[in-house]
Amino acid sequence: MDDEIQGANQTPAWAEKIIAVHNSVASGYVSHAVRIRANHYLCWNEDDDDDFLAGNVHDEHCMTGYTDLFTKYEFDPWGAQLEAAFDAAGIAWQRTGVTYEPDTGFFHWSWDWEVCY
Repeated sequence: MDDEIQGANQTPAWAEKIIAVHNSVASGYVSHAVRIRANHYLCWNEDDDDDFLAGNVHDEHCMTGYTDLFTKYEFDPWGAQLEAAFDAAGIAWQRTGVTYEPDTGFFHWSWDWEVCY
């Protein structure tokens, strides 16, 4: 008999929000923690919760994470589109860098974000 946990495969609310934002920019080219074979794609992953405690209870729940855009295009419009999508969804974000990786030929854009739910 399998040891199943009720709700173990349900997507949490914060993840639904971050997935929707990424798909609004690059549907079909979005991954959770795995590289994709394409000329450009978004890859995201969560870091940790960043809950606000008040009166010894969790008053506000937030999840922090990061998104990477790997692209062969130097001025890929997905960067600006992702930032606009974060803003539209009310997601706090900060671009943390854009570098060129000569060994892969990809430009690597990075953002940190926080989704509260």
